[in-house]
Amino acid sequence: MIEIMDTTLRDGEQTSGVSFAAHEKLSIAQALIELGVNRIEIASARVSQGEFDGVKRVAAWAERTSNLQKLEVLGFVDGDISLNWIQSTGCKVINLLCKGSYKHVTEQLHKTPDAHFEDIRVLVNKAQSMGIAVNLYLEDWSNGIIQSPEYVYTFMDTLKDLPISRFMLPDTLGILNPENTYIYCKDMLDRYPEIRFDFHAHNDYDLAVANVFSAVRAGITGIHTTLNGLGERAGNAPLSSVLAVLKDQLGEETTLREGKINYASRLVETFSGVHISPNKPIIGEHVFTQCAGVHADGDSKNNLYCNDLLPERFGRVREYALGKTSGKANIRKNLESLGIDIDDEAMRKVTGRIIELGDKKEMVTTEDLPYIISDVLHHDTMADQRIRILNYSLSLAQGLRPVASVKIEINGEAYEASASGDGQYDAFVRALRKIYTDLGRPFPMLTNYSVSIPPGGRTDAFVQTVISWNYAGVDFKTRGLDADQTEAAIKATLKMLNKIEN
Repeated sequence: MIEIMDTTLRDGEQTSGVSFAAHEKLSIAQALIELGVNRIEIASARVSQGEFDGVKRVAAWAERTSNLQKLEVLGFVDGDISLNWIQSTGCKVINLLCKGSYKHVTEQLHKTPDAHFEDIRVLVNKAQSMGIAVNLYLEDWSNGIIQSPEYVYTFMDTLKDLPISRFMLPDTLGILNPENTYIYCKDMLDRYPEIRFDFHAHNDYDLAVANVFSAVRAGITGIHTTLNGLGERAGNAPLSSVLAVLKDQLGEETTLREGKINYASRLVETFSGVHISPNKPIIGEHVFTQCAGVHADGDSKNNLYCNDLLPERFGRVREYALGKTSGKANIRKNLESLGIDIDDEAMRKVTGRIIELGDKKEMVTTEDLPYIISDVLHHDTMADQRIRILNYSLSLAQGLRPVASVKIEINGEAYEASASGDGQYDAFVRALRKIYTDLGRPFPMLTNYSVSIPPGGRTDAFVQTVISWNYAGVDFKTRGLDADQTEAAIKATLKMLNKIEN
Protein backbone atom coordinates (compact mmCIF):
# COMPACT_ATOMS: atom_id res chain seq x y z
CA MET A 1 0.00 0.00 0.00
CA ILE A 2 1.41 3.37 -1.06
CA GLU A 3 0.80 6.26 1.33
CA ILE A 4 0.06 9.68 -0.19
CA MET A 5 1.01 12.92 1.55
CA ASP A 6 -0.41 15.91 -0.32
CA THR A 7 1.33 19.26 0.19
CA THR A 8 -0.88 21.55 -1.92
CA LEU A 9 -1.56 23.71 1.13
CA ARG A 10 2.14 24.12 1.96
CA ASP A 11 4.48 23.50 -0.98
CA GLY A 12 1.70 24.23 -3.48
CA GLU A 13 1.16 27.61 -1.85
CA GLN A 14 4.76 28.46 -2.73
CA THR A 15 3.62 28.76 -6.35
CA SER A 16 4.17 32.34 -7.48
CA GLY A 17 1.05 34.40 -6.79
CA VAL A 18 -0.83 31.67 -4.88
CA SER A 19 -2.14 32.26 -1.36
CA PHE A 20 -5.11 30.43 0.12
CA ALA A 21 -7.44 32.15 2.56
CA ALA A 22 -8.48 30.31 5.73
CA HIS A 23 -11.83 29.14 4.32
CA GLU A 24 -10.09 28.01 1.11
CA LYS A 25 -7.57 25.95 3.08
CA LEU A 26 -10.44 24.28 4.90
CA SER A 27 -12.33 23.52 1.68
CA ILE A 28 -9.22 22.04 0.03
CA ALA A 29 -8.38 19.99 3.12
CA GLN A 30 -11.92 18.59 3.17
CA ALA A 31 -11.69 17.75 -0.54
CA LEU A 32 -8.36 15.97 0.00
CA ILE A 33 -9.77 13.87 2.83
CA GLU A 34 -12.78 13.01 0.67
CA LEU A 35 -10.35 12.09 -2.12
CA GLY A 36 -8.68 9.64 0.25
CA VAL A 37 -5.17 11.05 0.79
CA ASN A 38 -3.47 9.68 3.90
CA ARG A 39 -1.78 12.87 5.11
CA ILE A 40 -2.02 16.61 4.39
CA GLU A 41 0.82 19.08 4.87
CA ILE A 42 -1.24 22.18 5.52
CA ALA A 43 1.25 24.98 6.24
CA SER A 44 4.67 26.21 7.27
CA ALA A 45 5.05 27.30 10.89
CA ARG A 46 5.70 30.94 11.76
CA VAL A 47 4.65 32.34 8.37
CA SER A 48 1.97 34.84 9.39
CA GLN A 49 -1.00 35.46 11.66
CA GLY A 50 -3.29 34.64 8.76
CA GLU A 51 -1.56 31.29 8.30
CA PHE A 52 -1.90 30.60 12.01
CA ASP A 53 -5.62 31.35 11.94
CA GLY A 54 -6.11 29.18 8.86
CA VAL A 55 -4.26 26.20 10.35
CA LYS A 56 -6.18 26.54 13.60
CA ARG A 57 -9.46 26.49 11.70
CA VAL A 58 -8.51 23.38 9.72
CA ALA A 59 -7.23 21.65 12.86
CA ALA A 60 -10.49 22.33 14.71
CA TRP A 61 -12.45 20.73 11.85
CA ALA A 62 -10.01 17.79 11.67
CA GLU A 63 -10.34 17.12 15.39
CA ARG A 64 -14.15 17.10 15.16
CA THR A 65 -13.99 14.61 12.27
CA SER A 66 -11.21 12.38 13.70
CA ASN A 67 -8.69 13.47 11.05
CA LEU A 68 -6.27 15.44 13.23
CA GLN A 69 -3.40 12.94 12.88
CA LYS A 70 -3.56 13.39 9.10
CA LEU A 71 -2.53 17.05 9.38
CA GLU A 72 1.17 17.96 9.26
CA VAL A 73 2.97 21.30 9.50
CA LEU A 74 6.43 22.13 8.20
CA GLY A 75 8.64 23.27 11.08
CA PHE A 76 12.23 24.36 11.52
CA VAL A 77 15.24 23.56 13.69
CA ASP A 78 14.65 26.63 15.84
CA GLY A 79 14.57 25.40 19.42
CA ASP A 80 10.95 25.21 20.46
CA ILE A 81 9.58 28.12 18.41
CA SER A 82 8.03 25.98 15.63
CA LEU A 83 6.86 23.41 18.18
CA ASN A 84 5.04 26.04 20.24
CA TRP A 85 3.47 27.49 17.09
CA ILE A 86 2.23 24.08 15.98
CA GLN A 87 0.95 23.17 19.42
CA SER A 88 -0.96 26.45 19.63
CA THR A 89 -2.81 25.63 16.39
CA GLY A 90 -3.93 22.28 17.77
CA CYS A 91 -1.88 20.20 15.32
CA LYS A 92 0.04 17.11 16.40
CA VAL A 93 2.65 16.43 13.67
CA ILE A 94 5.75 18.40 12.66
CA ASN A 95 7.60 17.83 9.40
CA LEU A 96 11.00 19.00 10.53
CA LEU A 97 13.12 20.66 7.83
CA CYS A 98 16.74 19.55 8.27
CA LYS A 99 19.76 19.74 6.02
CA GLY A 100 20.21 16.72 3.75
CA SER A 101 23.45 17.84 2.09
CA TYR A 102 26.83 18.85 3.44
CA LYS A 103 26.81 22.10 1.45
CA HIS A 104 23.51 23.21 3.02
CA VAL A 105 24.80 22.59 6.54
CA THR A 106 28.13 24.34 6.10
CA GLU A 107 27.21 27.12 3.67
CA GLN A 108 23.68 28.01 4.77
CA LEU A 109 23.71 27.21 8.48
CA HIS A 110 27.47 27.72 8.91
CA LYS A 111 27.50 24.77 11.31
CA THR A 112 29.29 21.48 11.58
CA PRO A 113 27.25 18.36 10.89
CA ASP A 114 27.60 17.26 14.53
CA ALA A 115 26.20 20.59 15.76
CA HIS A 116 23.24 20.30 13.40
CA PHE A 117 22.56 16.73 14.46
CA GLU A 118 22.61 17.76 18.14
CA ASP A 119 20.11 20.58 17.46
CA ILE A 120 17.83 18.05 15.75
CA ARG A 121 18.14 15.56 18.61
CA VAL A 122 17.16 18.19 21.19
CA LEU A 123 14.17 19.29 19.15
CA VAL A 124 12.91 15.73 18.49
CA ASN A 125 13.05 14.90 22.19
CA LYS A 126 11.27 18.15 23.02
CA ALA A 127 8.54 17.32 20.47
CA GLN A 128 8.04 13.91 22.06
CA SER A 129 7.59 15.49 25.49
CA MET A 130 4.95 17.83 23.99
CA GLY A 131 3.03 14.98 22.33
CA ILE A 132 4.01 16.07 18.81
CA ALA A 133 5.00 13.38 16.31
CA VAL A 134 8.02 14.04 14.09
CA ASN A 135 8.68 13.38 10.42
CA LEU A 136 12.03 14.58 9.13
CA TYR A 137 12.87 16.20 5.78
CA LEU A 138 16.44 15.81 4.46
CA GLU A 139 16.36 19.08 2.50
CA ASP A 140 18.47 18.94 -0.68
CA TRP A 141 18.83 15.15 -0.23
CA SER A 142 19.21 14.61 -4.00
CA ASN A 143 22.29 16.82 -4.14
CA GLY A 144 23.46 15.35 -0.85
CA ILE A 145 23.33 11.74 -2.02
CA ILE A 146 25.14 12.68 -5.25
CA GLN A 147 27.81 15.05 -3.89
CA SER A 148 28.20 14.07 -0.24
CA PRO A 149 26.78 10.56 0.33
CA GLU A 150 28.88 10.02 3.47
CA TYR A 151 27.19 13.02 5.04
CA VAL A 152 23.77 11.53 4.26
CA TYR A 153 24.75 8.17 5.76
CA THR A 154 26.17 9.85 8.87
CA PHE A 155 22.95 11.85 9.16
CA MET A 156 20.90 8.67 9.09
CA ASP A 157 23.21 6.68 11.37
CA THR A 158 23.15 9.45 13.96
CA LEU A 159 19.39 10.09 13.99
CA LYS A 160 17.70 6.86 12.91
CA ASP A 161 17.12 5.60 16.47
CA LEU A 162 15.30 8.75 17.59
CA PRO A 163 11.47 8.73 17.74
CA ILE A 164 11.05 9.83 14.12
CA SER A 165 8.09 8.41 12.18
CA ARG A 166 9.36 8.99 8.65
CA PHE A 167 12.51 10.21 6.91
CA MET A 168 11.49 12.19 3.82
CA LEU A 169 13.75 12.38 0.76
CA PRO A 170 13.21 15.56 -1.29
CA ASP A 171 14.56 16.18 -4.76
CA THR A 172 14.53 19.82 -3.68
CA LEU A 173 15.88 21.29 -6.92
CA GLY A 174 14.33 18.71 -9.26
CA ILE A 175 17.67 17.40 -10.51
CA LEU A 176 17.00 13.65 -10.51
CA ASN A 177 15.99 11.41 -13.38
CA PRO A 178 14.17 8.05 -13.32
CA GLU A 179 17.43 6.06 -13.49
CA ASN A 180 19.27 7.65 -10.60
CA THR A 181 16.09 8.10 -8.55
CA TYR A 182 15.80 4.31 -8.51
CA ILE A 183 19.47 3.84 -7.65
CA TYR A 184 19.54 6.35 -4.78
CA CYS A 185 16.19 5.36 -3.28
CA LYS A 186 17.13 1.69 -3.36
CA ASP A 187 20.45 2.51 -1.74
CA MET A 188 18.64 4.20 1.16
CA LEU A 189 16.23 1.30 1.55
CA ASP A 190 18.99 -1.32 1.42
CA ARG A 191 21.04 0.49 4.05
CA TYR A 192 18.09 1.26 6.33
CA PRO A 193 15.45 -1.43 5.75
CA GLU A 194 13.56 -0.64 8.97
CA ILE A 195 13.07 3.05 8.15
CA ARG A 196 9.87 4.45 6.59
CA PHE A 197 10.90 6.68 3.69
CA ASP A 198 8.90 9.23 1.69
CA PHE A 199 9.92 10.63 -1.71
CA HIS A 200 9.22 14.27 -2.57
CA ALA A 201 9.65 15.11 -6.27
CA HIS A 202 9.99 18.46 -8.02
CA ASN A 203 9.30 18.92 -11.72
CA ASP A 204 12.12 21.15 -13.00
CA TYR A 205 12.99 18.70 -15.80
CA ASP A 206 9.36 17.57 -16.23
CA LEU A 207 10.36 14.25 -14.65
CA ALA A 208 8.50 14.41 -11.33
CA VAL A 209 5.94 11.71 -12.14
CA ALA A 210 8.58 9.50 -13.80
CA ASN A 211 10.77 9.88 -10.71
CA VAL A 212 7.84 8.92 -8.49
CA PHE A 213 7.45 5.81 -10.66
CA SER A 214 11.11 4.89 -10.08
CA ALA A 215 10.99 5.64 -6.36
CA VAL A 216 8.05 3.29 -5.88
CA ARG A 217 9.76 0.63 -8.01
CA ALA A 218 12.74 0.92 -5.68
CA GLY A 219 10.47 0.25 -2.69
CA ILE A 220 9.52 3.70 -1.38
CA THR A 221 6.06 3.55 0.23
CA GLY A 222 5.37 7.25 0.85
CA ILE A 223 4.85 9.75 -1.99
CA HIS A 224 4.33 13.51 -1.84
CA THR A 225 2.06 15.26 -4.35
CA THR A 226 0.16 18.47 -4.99
CA LEU A 227 -3.13 19.03 -6.73
CA ASN A 228 -2.58 20.24 -10.30
CA GLY A 229 1.18 20.00 -9.77
CA LEU A 230 1.35 23.32 -7.93
CA GLY A 231 4.65 24.16 -6.26
CA GLU A 232 7.72 26.34 -6.41
CA ARG A 233 9.32 26.90 -9.83
CA ALA A 234 8.05 24.09 -12.10
CA GLY A 235 5.95 22.56 -9.33
CA ASN A 236 5.61 19.14 -7.74
CA ALA A 237 4.29 15.75 -8.83
CA PRO A 238 0.59 16.21 -9.67
CA LEU A 239 -1.69 13.96 -7.63
CA SER A 240 -3.91 13.23 -10.64
CA SER A 241 -1.06 11.71 -12.66
CA VAL A 242 0.48 9.93 -9.68
CA LEU A 243 -2.73 8.11 -8.79
CA ALA A 244 -3.12 6.82 -12.36
CA VAL A 245 0.53 5.75 -12.67
CA LEU A 246 0.51 3.97 -9.32
CA LYS A 247 -2.57 1.94 -10.22
CA ASP A 248 -2.17 1.32 -13.95
CA GLN A 249 1.59 1.21 -14.46
CA LEU A 250 2.75 -0.23 -11.12
CA GLY A 251 -0.31 -2.12 -9.88
CA GLU A 252 0.02 -0.49 -6.47
CA GLU A 253 -2.85 -0.04 -4.03
CA THR A 254 -3.72 3.32 -2.46
CA THR A 255 -6.64 4.70 -0.48
CA LEU A 256 -7.39 7.26 -3.22
CA ARG A 257 -10.88 7.58 -4.69
CA GLU A 258 -10.31 8.29 -8.38
CA GLY A 259 -13.77 9.66 -8.99
CA LYS A 260 -13.07 12.58 -6.63
CA ILE A 261 -9.91 13.89 -8.33
CA ASN A 262 -11.61 16.12 -10.89
CA TYR A 263 -13.62 17.98 -8.25
CA ALA A 264 -10.58 18.54 -6.02
CA SER A 265 -8.47 19.73 -8.97
CA ARG A 266 -11.13 22.19 -10.15
CA LEU A 267 -11.52 23.51 -6.61
CA VAL A 268 -7.80 24.27 -6.40
CA GLU A 269 -7.87 25.79 -9.89
CA THR A 270 -10.58 28.19 -8.70
CA PHE A 271 -8.92 29.13 -5.41
CA SER A 272 -5.37 29.40 -6.79
CA GLY A 273 -6.22 31.24 -10.00
CA VAL A 274 -3.76 28.94 -11.80
CA HIS A 275 -5.55 27.40 -14.77
CA ILE A 276 -5.16 23.74 -15.57
CA SER A 277 -3.58 23.19 -18.98
CA PRO A 278 -6.25 21.80 -21.35
CA ASN A 279 -4.00 18.85 -22.25
CA LYS A 280 -2.89 18.00 -18.69
CA PRO A 281 -3.38 14.24 -18.21
CA ILE A 282 -6.49 13.11 -16.30
CA ILE A 283 -7.79 16.59 -15.41
CA GLY A 284 -7.21 18.73 -18.55
CA GLU A 285 -10.35 19.90 -20.32
CA HIS A 286 -9.41 18.24 -23.63
CA VAL A 287 -7.79 14.97 -22.53
CA PHE A 288 -10.98 12.94 -22.91
CA THR A 289 -11.98 14.60 -26.17
CA GLN A 290 -11.57 12.73 -29.46
CA CYS A 291 -10.97 15.05 -32.41
CA ALA A 292 -10.28 12.81 -35.40
CA GLY A 293 -13.28 11.17 -36.98
CA VAL A 294 -11.45 7.85 -37.29
CA HIS A 295 -11.04 7.78 -33.50
CA ALA A 296 -14.73 8.35 -32.87
CA ASP A 297 -15.49 5.60 -35.37
CA GLY A 298 -13.12 3.29 -33.52
CA ASP A 299 -14.80 4.05 -30.21
CA SER A 300 -18.02 2.72 -31.69
CA LYS A 301 -16.23 -0.51 -32.65
CA ASN A 302 -15.22 -2.05 -29.33
CA ASN A 303 -13.37 1.06 -28.06
CA LEU A 304 -10.44 0.65 -30.45
CA TYR A 305 -9.00 4.06 -29.51
CA CYS A 306 -9.46 3.87 -25.73
CA ASN A 307 -6.84 2.98 -23.13
CA ASP A 308 -7.27 2.21 -19.43
CA LEU A 309 -7.66 5.90 -18.63
CA LEU A 310 -11.42 5.85 -19.05
CA PRO A 311 -12.93 9.23 -18.17
CA GLU A 312 -15.62 7.69 -15.97
CA ARG A 313 -12.90 6.58 -13.53
CA PHE A 314 -12.09 10.19 -12.78
CA GLY A 315 -15.56 11.73 -12.71
CA ARG A 316 -15.35 12.77 -16.37
CA VAL A 317 -17.12 11.87 -19.64
CA ARG A 318 -15.70 11.31 -23.12
CA GLU A 319 -16.45 14.07 -25.62
CA TYR A 320 -16.12 14.29 -29.38
CA ALA A 321 -14.76 17.53 -30.81
CA LEU A 322 -16.34 19.16 -33.81
CA GLY A 323 -14.07 20.90 -36.29
CA LYS A 324 -12.21 20.47 -39.56
CA THR A 325 -10.92 16.99 -38.60
CA SER A 326 -14.41 15.81 -37.67
CA GLY A 327 -15.92 12.91 -39.51
CA LYS A 328 -19.44 11.58 -39.48
CA ALA A 329 -18.62 9.41 -36.47
CA ASN A 330 -17.77 12.46 -34.31
CA ILE A 331 -20.98 14.17 -35.32
CA ARG A 332 -23.09 11.08 -34.75
CA LYS A 333 -21.64 10.71 -31.26
CA ASN A 334 -22.68 14.27 -30.44
CA LEU A 335 -26.10 13.87 -32.03
CA GLU A 336 -26.68 10.71 -29.99
CA SER A 337 -26.01 12.65 -26.81
CA LEU A 338 -28.68 15.16 -27.90
CA GLY A 339 -31.17 12.50 -29.01
CA ILE A 340 -31.16 13.81 -32.59
CA ASP A 341 -31.35 11.54 -35.67
CA ILE A 342 -30.81 12.81 -39.22
CA ASP A 343 -30.54 11.02 -42.56
CA ASP A 344 -27.33 10.45 -44.53
CA GLU A 345 -27.82 13.40 -46.89
CA ALA A 346 -28.39 15.77 -44.00
CA MET A 347 -25.34 14.31 -42.26
CA ARG A 348 -23.19 15.02 -45.33
CA LYS A 349 -24.31 18.67 -45.36
CA VAL A 350 -23.82 19.14 -41.64
CA THR A 351 -20.35 17.57 -41.79
CA GLY A 352 -19.37 19.95 -44.58
CA ARG A 353 -20.63 22.94 -42.61
CA ILE A 354 -18.69 21.95 -39.48
CA ILE A 355 -15.49 21.46 -41.49
CA GLU A 356 -16.01 24.89 -43.03
CA LEU A 357 -16.38 26.47 -39.58
CA GLY A 358 -13.29 24.59 -38.37
CA ASP A 359 -11.23 26.02 -41.23
CA LYS A 360 -12.21 29.46 -39.96
CA LYS A 361 -10.98 28.44 -36.49
CA GLU A 362 -14.46 28.76 -35.03
CA MET A 363 -15.20 26.37 -32.17
CA VAL A 364 -18.22 24.14 -32.67
CA THR A 365 -19.85 22.48 -29.66
CA THR A 366 -22.51 19.88 -29.07
CA GLU A 367 -24.87 22.66 -28.05
CA ASP A 368 -24.28 24.36 -31.43
CA LEU A 369 -25.38 21.32 -33.43
CA PRO A 370 -29.15 21.97 -33.45
CA TYR A 371 -28.52 25.49 -34.71
CA ILE A 372 -26.11 24.29 -37.41
CA ILE A 373 -28.52 21.58 -38.51
CA SER A 374 -31.36 24.08 -38.71
CA ASP A 375 -29.21 26.50 -40.70
CA VAL A 376 -27.88 23.88 -43.10
CA LEU A 377 -31.27 22.34 -43.78
CA HIS A 378 -32.79 25.79 -44.42
CA HIS A 379 -35.07 25.74 -41.42
CA ASP A 380 -35.83 28.82 -39.41
CA THR A 381 -33.61 28.50 -36.36
CA MET A 382 -35.87 30.72 -34.31
CA ALA A 383 -38.88 28.53 -35.04
CA ASP A 384 -37.39 25.78 -32.86
CA GLN A 385 -36.80 28.11 -29.93
CA ARG A 386 -39.36 28.00 -27.17
CA ILE A 387 -37.68 30.97 -25.52
CA ARG A 388 -36.81 34.17 -27.38
CA ILE A 389 -35.31 37.46 -26.29
CA LEU A 390 -37.70 40.05 -27.71
CA ASN A 391 -35.60 43.03 -26.70
CA TYR A 392 -33.31 44.29 -23.99
CA SER A 393 -31.67 47.52 -22.90
CA LEU A 394 -28.39 47.86 -21.04
CA SER A 395 -27.33 51.11 -19.42
CA LEU A 396 -23.98 52.07 -17.95
CA ALA A 397 -23.28 55.42 -16.28
CA GLN A 398 -20.35 56.61 -14.22
CA GLY A 399 -21.02 56.33 -10.51
CA LEU A 400 -24.15 54.19 -10.97
CA ARG A 401 -24.64 50.43 -11.08
CA PRO A 402 -25.39 49.04 -14.56
CA VAL A 403 -29.09 48.40 -15.22
CA ALA A 404 -30.73 45.93 -17.62
CA SER A 405 -34.31 45.81 -18.85
CA VAL A 406 -35.25 42.54 -20.52
CA LYS A 407 -38.33 41.33 -22.38
CA ILE A 408 -38.48 37.63 -23.25
CA GLU A 409 -41.03 35.27 -24.71
CA ILE A 410 -41.60 31.84 -23.15
CA ASN A 411 -43.81 29.52 -25.14
CA GLY A 412 -45.58 32.46 -26.77
CA GLU A 413 -46.07 34.54 -23.60
CA ALA A 414 -44.10 37.75 -23.06
CA TYR A 415 -42.52 38.71 -19.75
CA GLU A 416 -40.27 41.61 -18.76
CA ALA A 417 -38.22 42.77 -15.81
CA SER A 418 -35.45 45.17 -14.86
CA ALA A 419 -32.53 44.75 -12.47
CA SER A 420 -29.20 46.29 -11.54
CA GLY A 421 -25.96 44.35 -11.20
CA ASP A 422 -22.19 44.47 -10.81
CA GLY A 423 -21.84 44.62 -14.60
CA GLN A 424 -24.06 44.79 -17.66
CA TYR A 425 -24.23 41.02 -18.07
CA ASP A 426 -24.77 40.50 -14.35
CA ALA A 427 -27.69 42.93 -14.50
CA PHE A 428 -29.09 41.08 -17.53
CA VAL A 429 -28.95 37.72 -15.72
CA ARG A 430 -30.52 39.21 -12.59
CA ALA A 431 -33.43 40.50 -14.67
CA LEU A 432 -33.89 37.05 -16.24
CA ARG A 433 -33.74 35.41 -12.82
CA LYS A 434 -36.41 37.83 -11.57
CA ILE A 435 -38.74 36.72 -14.38
CA TYR A 436 -38.13 33.05 -13.61
CA THR A 437 -38.61 33.60 -9.87
CA ASP A 438 -41.92 35.38 -10.44
CA LEU A 439 -43.04 32.42 -12.56
CA GLY A 440 -41.94 29.92 -9.91
CA ARG A 441 -39.40 28.40 -12.32
CA PRO A 442 -35.91 27.23 -11.29
CA PHE A 443 -33.01 29.17 -12.82
CA PRO A 444 -29.60 27.51 -13.38
CA MET A 445 -26.54 28.46 -11.37
CA LEU A 446 -23.69 30.07 -13.31
CA THR A 447 -20.54 28.23 -12.20
CA ASN A 448 -17.86 29.60 -14.54
CA TYR A 449 -17.46 32.30 -17.18
CA SER A 450 -14.59 32.64 -19.62
CA VAL A 451 -13.89 34.83 -22.64
CA SER A 452 -11.45 34.18 -25.47
CA ILE A 453 -10.51 36.12 -28.59
CA PRO A 454 -8.21 35.23 -31.49
CA PRO A 455 -4.58 36.33 -31.09
CA GLY A 456 -3.52 39.59 -32.65
CA GLY A 457 -5.55 42.09 -30.64
CA ARG A 458 -7.92 43.16 -33.43
CA THR A 459 -10.71 45.30 -32.00
CA ASP A 460 -13.23 43.81 -34.45
CA ALA A 461 -12.33 40.21 -33.61
CA PHE A 462 -15.04 37.77 -32.61
CA VAL A 463 -15.36 37.18 -28.90
CA GLN A 464 -16.20 33.67 -27.74
CA THR A 465 -17.88 33.51 -24.35
CA VAL A 466 -18.08 30.11 -22.65
CA ILE A 467 -20.42 29.84 -19.67
CA SER A 468 -20.68 26.83 -17.37
CA TRP A 469 -24.01 26.11 -15.72
CA ASN A 470 -25.43 23.71 -13.16
CA TYR A 471 -29.08 22.79 -13.48
CA ALA A 472 -30.77 20.10 -11.40
CA GLY A 473 -27.34 18.69 -10.51
CA VAL A 474 -26.16 18.50 -14.14
CA ASP A 475 -23.15 20.52 -15.35
CA PHE A 476 -23.07 21.78 -18.93
CA LYS A 477 -21.61 24.60 -21.03
CA THR A 478 -22.98 26.97 -23.62
CA ARG A 479 -21.07 29.28 -25.93
CA GLY A 480 -21.83 32.50 -27.70
CA LEU A 481 -19.91 34.15 -30.53
CA ASP A 482 -20.13 37.85 -31.34
CA ALA A 483 -17.95 40.90 -31.83
CA ASP A 484 -19.36 42.27 -28.57
CA GLN A 485 -18.53 40.41 -25.36
CA THR A 486 -21.84 41.11 -23.64
CA GLU A 487 -23.80 40.11 -26.74
CA ALA A 488 -21.80 36.88 -26.96
CA ALA A 489 -22.66 36.14 -23.31
CA ILE A 490 -26.33 36.86 -23.96
CA LYS A 491 -26.31 34.46 -26.94
CA ALA A 492 -24.77 31.78 -24.70
CA THR A 493 -27.45 32.45 -22.09
CA LEU A 494 -30.25 32.14 -24.65
CA LYS A 495 -28.83 28.76 -25.70
CA MET A 496 -28.88 27.71 -22.05
CA LEU A 497 -32.51 28.75 -21.59
CA ASN A 498 -33.64 26.78 -24.62
CA LYS A 499 -31.53 23.80 -23.62
CA ILE A 500 -33.22 23.45 -20.23
CA GLU A 501 -36.62 24.25 -21.70
CA ASN A 502 -36.29 21.35 -24.15
